[in-house]
Amino acid sequence: MREPKVWRAARPRVVRVVHGVKPGIVRVTRAVKPGAARVAQAVKPGVVRVTSAVTARSSQLTRNTKKLTTLQFTAGAATLGLVFSAGAVAAAGPWDSSGQRTAERDWAASREGQGGADHGRSSGTSSGTAAGAPKPAPSAPSVLAGLGGASGAGSAPDSAALAALLDPFLKSPVLGPRRAASVVDVETGEQLYSQNAEEALTPASTTKIATAVAALSAVGPDHRLQTRTVLDPDSAEVVLVGGGDPTLTAHKDTEGYASLRTLADRTADALDKRHLKEITLTHDVSLYEGPEQHTIGRNGNLALVVPLMVDEARLDDSSSGSADRDPDPAGDATAEFADLLEERGIKVRTEGDAAAPKNAKELAAVSSPPLATLVERMLTNSDNDIAEALARHVALATGEQPSFEGGAAAIKKELKKLEVPLKGVEFADGSGLSRGNALTPPSSPPCSPSRRPRPPELRPVLTGLPVAGFTGTLRTRYPSDATGTGIVRAKTGTLSNVNTLAGTVVDADGRLLAFAFLAAETPLGNTDPAKKALTDATSTLATCGCR
Repeated sequence: MREPKVWRAARPRVVRVVHGVKPGIVRVTRAVKPGAARVAQAVKPGVVRVTSAVTARSSQLTRNTKKLTTLQFTAGAATLGLVFSAGAVAAAGPWDSSGQRTAERDWAASREGQGGADHGRSSGTSSGTAAGAPKPAPSAPSVLAGLGGASGAGSAPDSAALAALLDPFLKSPVLGPRRAASVVDVETGEQLYSQNAEEALTPASTTKIATAVAALSAVGPDHRLQTRTVLDPDSAEVVLVGGGDPTLTAHKDTEGYASLRTLADRTADALDKRHLKEITLTHDVSLYEGPEQHTIGRNGNLALVVPLMVDEARLDDSSSGSADRDPDPAGDATAEFADLLEERGIKVRTEGDAAAPKNAKELAAVSSPPLATLVERMLTNSDNDIAEALARHVALATGEQPSFEGGAAAIKKELKKLEVPLKGVEFADGSGLSRGNALTPPSSPPCSPSRRPRPPELRPVLTGLPVAGFTGTLRTRYPSDATGTGIVRAKTGTLSNVNTLAGTVVDADGRLLAFAFLAAETPLGNTDPAKKALTDATSTLATCGCR
């Protein structure tokens, strides 16, 4: 699954959006003029830079933008800029393609021994050993912090005004009889809007937000998952040891993920130094316990959950979404590895599953990108394989059994440590595919009311959320002229009869709001209208100047 390259992919779309939203910008300007004047002073240097870049790229866009007044252009530029600055101080600069602020990246690059861009798949040697790979660049000092300053101080929406705008969408019959919602002012932790907020409902894939928070907290954003080969001493028996990295790839173009080919190169070199040209190859999948098959049964949305697989056991060249999966992911990975060793002059005989001896000597290893990158990929593309792997690593880090049941218990345990409200909350997996999960809106981490600053290691939860109209599962959900395009960052959730959306948005007054909307009994015939109702509710939040 490719890391979103937001600006590279979005430039043509941005041009179309500017053409499409010009009338809306004029209307929004009238509504937010007082707040926009303050924002203009804060973002003026950035607007100048943006103006220069846009002018160089499109003379037509320049002619159109010249027709806008200075105030209108400032409002439009600030709106598009918020795609990359939600949850951070506006003056810190735009986001780069890895989800990091450019200013922060430049600062990090100037420091010694810190590696490359934060959360980048190629930060350091992601296919090298964990010990030799540099850590990601330092993150922002806080996560989900209010914008503050001129861009939002003292401007939280009025609850009654907010309810008047949201109720038509969130009380719509198309959502079905069971729905719950909450909107929280991130800066103060105050709940501004609620509807059945204490009712725990099936969250579908918004469960992944909880999994991400637990993984980053328990395991750490710079942790890397290793896949190793070891040698039984005084023998020619090699074991391929799975480390729980579903992003291990056999493709030539690794996109910065751990490479099975690199592991074969290093293993062959190590064997050559030992004058071993003939080996017996087995694989070790003892890292996980319990059932490998999810309770939903065989399903293209999730491979068997084992600690050794290549390219998520996909039987095609896809990197996201549903696909046929290999019925024996570990066996297939071992067979591919054997072929690669054969190509490098090692004669291989495979013998299936066997635990690595305790006194085995390591031959070679490759490591995943930092966990922060895996979290971002999981959230952006709603990747179930990564979600279930992360749940097991949370279990390993917290002393629980690395299984579906143990991972679920570990996630809940870690959220409790972070003081997330857990009344009525249940976890059955890490991906949200199970209907045994139950969350209330306040238990969804973006919406969890707290005046305490979030730990900085949780930042990838924000940067990994899809951007409306631009990335991941929100790329096509918001029309190019929708108000929330580029401003809403949210995780989607969809099962039969279940539609959910949770994330963050900056309103017209520059206030950072977190929201969680859940509908658990949507009639199947209303699936599309239900999704639209939730989408429209977030767009309404984006335009709200509800003081």
